[in-house]
Amino acid sequence: MQVYLDNSATTQCFPAAAALVLKALTEDYGNPSSMHKKGVEAEGYIREAKEIIARNLKVREKELYFTSGGTESDNMAVIGCALANQRAGKHLITSSIEHPAVLNAMKHLEEEGFSVTYLPVDEAGRVRLSDLEAALREDTILVSIMHVNNEIGSVQPVGEIGALLKKQGHPVLFHVDAVQSYGKYVIHPGRLGIDLLTASGHKIHGPKGTGFLYKNERVKMRPVVFGGGQEKGLRSGTENVPGIAGLGAAVREIYRDFEARTDRMYMLKELFREEVSRIEGVALNGLPGRESAPHVISAGFSGVRSEVLLHALEERGIYVSSGSACASNHPSVSATLKGIGVKKEFLDSTIRFSLSIHTTEEEIRYTLENLRELLPMLRRFTRH
Repeated sequence: MQVYLDNSATTQCFPAAAALVLKALTEDYGNPSSMHKKGVEAEGYIREAKEIIARNLKVREKELYFTSGGTESDNMAVIGCALANQRAGKHLITSSIEHPAVLNAMKHLEEEGFSVTYLPVDEAGRVRLSDLEAALREDTILVSIMHVNNEIGSVQPVGEIGALLKKQGHPVLFHVDAVQSYGKYVIHPGRLGIDLLTASGHKIHGPKGTGFLYKNERVKMRPVVFGGGQEKGLRSGTENVPGIAGLGAAVREIYRDFEARTDRMYMLKELFREEVSRIEGVALNGLPGRESAPHVISAGFSGVRSEVLLHALEERGIYVSSGSACASNHPSVSATLKGIGVKKEFLDSTIRFSLSIHTTEEEIRYTLENLRELLPMLRRFTRH
């Protein structure tokens, strides 16, 4: 039996999205900047995808920009807005548990003379509104907070943050990294006070190398990629038409039967949490139920290194993660786990199990069965 529980890293592409990608690659392969029929056909894919996403977010099509994924979108939002608005101030705010795409962009801006405040989080991985309010200054121009944490599934109060920022006496832009929440939540930036939002295609069963940035039309931004002026001059380069087509198809599909699919993921998540907590030496991270994201489960297993358990599960056909996939090639102690105060014995013994709409109860029970069998054996042979 094969069980894929690493959906926060990437997801299986929807068949409809994959079919559209192939069609755009092999039949409608024109350059969307070309004026002939083939170019117009290619441009049609881009226009349709923008219509689907704009309708889903309840935003204007002209406020959407296609990118290569979450990392590029985050960089565009953070660096582009900081540079364009620096005359109003050079102070930025983010959290200590952001994705490296935001944290490393912030570090870059610090080297360029900007000041950055990194907010701590509580034991559940949430930013405290009081800390954010205390950190705001007259020269604060941008706040960047992720919606759902990629390691533990904590959900930030983005609506409350947006409302707080809109009450400030001077404009403070609000960027939300929604890579792990888009497709799991209904998100309307206008209602939540979000000025910029980033999303990634391969997290919602779309093709890899795709994503988008929503930017409120009033927001000033400098481009970070220069070239032929595609995407209204903010993201030059020939558009990835097949990928964009697949992204649009994935957005359409991921929000179909949305409530029923989400309820089912929460049911499976709670089944897993309840059963795994009965195993000796297990510590669950994050909040239960709907207080956290429907698809992410983080659990520490004392006496077993996460990498050892990961490969033991892999031998049984179960695929999980020892943390963020983006950091897996550079092993280090997780800033997120440290940030929420995880005990030392679990820092290198934590596994992330992440579900999708395709996950079944049979797969969950198979995984639990193997954990019950493997953990005593692995602990017996682990040297400390």
